Amino acid sequence: MGSPEEARGRLPQLRLDELLEELQARLDAARGTRDRVHSLLEAVLSVGRELDLEQALHSIVEAAASLVDAEYAALGVIGPDGRRLSAFHTVGVSAEQIAEIGPYPEGHGILGELIRHPEPLRLAKISEHPASYGFPAHHPPMNTFLGVPIRVRDHVFGNLYLTEKRGGAQFDEEDVSVTQTLAVAAGVAIDNARLYEESRLRERWLRANAEITHSLMSGRDRTEVLALIAERAGEITGSALTAVALPMQDTGSLVVEIAVGMDAEAHRGLVLPLQNSLMGLAFSGASPVSSADVGGDERISPEPPRFEGLGPAVAVPIGTGPAGPRGVVLLARKIGQPAFTATETDPLKAFAGQAALAMELAERREEAEEVAVLKDRDRIARDLHDLAIQRLFATGMTLQSAGRFIEHEEAAERVVRAVDDLDETIKIIRSTIFGLRTREGTGEAGLRARAVRVVGQAAAVLGFAPSVRMEGLLDTDVPKDIADHVVAVLSEALTNIARHAHANRADVLLATDGRQVRLSVTDNGAGIPAGGRRSGLRNMAERAEQLGGRLELGSPQGGGTALTWRVPARKE
Repeated sequence: MGSPEEARGRLPQLRLDELLEELQARLDAARGTRDRVHSLLEAVLSVGRELDLEQALHSIVEAAASLVDAEYAALGVIGPDGRRLSAFHTVGVSAEQIAEIGPYPEGHGILGELIRHPEPLRLAKISEHPASYGFPAHHPPMNTFLGVPIRVRDHVFGNLYLTEKRGGAQFDEEDVSVTQTLAVAAGVAIDNARLYEESRLRERWLRANAEITHSLMSGRDRTEVLALIAERAGEITGSALTAVALPMQDTGSLVVEIAVGMDAEAHRGLVLPLQNSLMGLAFSGASPVSSADVGGDERISPEPPRFEGLGPAVAVPIGTGPAGPRGVVLLARKIGQPAFTATETDPLKAFAGQAALAMELAERREEAEEVAVLKDRDRIARDLHDLAIQRLFATGMTLQSAGRFIEHEEAAERVVRAVDDLDETIKIIRSTIFGLRTREGTGEAGLRARAVRVVGQAAAVLGFAPSVRMEGLLDTDVPKDIADHVVAVLSEALTNIARHAHANRADVLLATDGRQVRLSVTDNGAGIPAGGRRSGLRNMAERAEQLGGRLELGSPQGGGTALTWRVPARKE
């Protein structure tokens, strides 16, 4: 041991070392705080530069994870209902892990706690919180947790979720403060990205409206304009399927005239009831109707299957004047994509007004053309009556008078025959005049409406509503006598299903290409028994043979009966 003097000399030295160590620690803390503030500023600037909303959200998650040194981070976007998450952006979990875990969370457990109570939440161990009820299979282990809400204009947009601080440390108050600061900057960035996205969306709608208006003014066909409207609406809203349905007169049904996109063939020509279909509900209610999952919506009939792979959908009526909607536009996105919001639906209603205008202009153009044709017919009838008939009558009188001076018997007979021919010609011309002065259309329903009526009547006997699809110009290209046979065969086929098939599903397809009419009726029943009565089938076959066509019978995959009746669209 040293002397007391030496001990007293070492004490100041020890205290000086302690002070130096404390000073060094404070300098390191100040440097760390400076670096962290610098990192926070960089993160705020990085997030603020993003104008694409999806990219901005991903940048926010990455910045949050880096600032608090978290292994895993996520940003959950709260849906329109304010109770569930509609989108989930993650950092730290690979695509393979996400696929193994399954669907993204909807906002239960700890994640839902922040939705219900939008205040910062810091936990040392997630499993110890009362709201926690574990993780799904293949989920990475998580203990420490920090959650902070993100507000956009005093509205909670979503929440930042941070877990597993690296090095086994706990999230501290400084982490909470830094994350809250980032959340404020994130709210501003999200608001800017939203405003930019909305301005770009308005610009695209305006360009599409201008294109539609130009098409209308250039006199394009109604069907072409409606197809263009469907294409542009689908492109702007990011829809996988766009369809336009119009009402069928005197049937209480809609027929899908235009379908563009995913499985369009399954929709084109489909006849839909005003109940049990999204388009029918929008038409009858004269207001937009949306669905979060169009394939599993209880309001929509699952038959025929037509929405496989599709999720969010919205149906918007075309025009809502005193006479009611003129039709409906349906837009559907793929499963997993966001639902249609009011921000998207409002411009859609205005855009659907363009479709109503297209239909109005087309009708007025058709009426004007019809009036012009009728006026021309009246003029031709007048000319035939005032000029042709009078001259033919005068010629006949002249020949009749001249015939008395002809002595040659054979020549006199020829003159008499010529006079008779002139009389017959005058009768034909008068009949033609009468036809020209008679307006077309007797008020009788066309083949489309008659077929839908037959199917509707059969539904009561069948116990279910058959699905109906129609293709081609059935009311224009199929003459009445052949249409009568088609209706009779359709009625007989559905009656046979009700009596003998024991089916719970039937599909009707009625189509024409202008040269041939094809009626297909398929069911999933017991099929045609061997040796059973075939009087109904024989009648259908005889009708086809009478018109130069044929009847074909088969069995679809899965059982049942497939009946196909084909005849020429016009008699030779």
